[in-house]
Amino acid sequence: MGKILSKIFGKKEMRILMLGLDAAGKTSILYRLKLGQPIKSIPTVGFNVETVVYKNIKFNVWDVGGQDKIRPLWRHYYTGSQALIFVLDAADRERIDEARQELHRIINGILAF
Repeated sequence: MGKILSKIFGKKEMRILMLGLDAAGKTSILYRLKLGQPIKSIPTVGFNVETVVYKNIKFNVWDVGGQDKIRPLWRHYYTGSQALIFVLDAADRERIDEARQELHRIINGILAF
C-alpha cells in the first residue's frame, strides 16, 4: 500500500540547513546520513549539498562551513529552508558559549527575516 501511495503522491522534498561552529561535526553527520558509515572529512570551505532519502521524503541537506569568517554569510542560506539543524560538539566545552551565541544570532536573524 505504501508503494502505491508513494507512486500516486510522489516524494516530498525538504531543504534542510545544517549550521554550527567549525569542527562541530556537520560534514561527518551529513555523510553518515548519506552513506551510512563514517568518513574522514576536511574543513568545509563554502558548503556541501547532499540528498538523503528516507522513506518517501527527499532531504536536500545544505552543510555550510562554520569558520568565523563564513558565519556572516549563513543568513543567505535561510531562504527556502524548511528546517535547521544546529550541530554542537558537546565535548568541546571551551566553545559552548560561542556556539550558544551563534545559535542566538541565527534565531534572531530568522525571526527578523
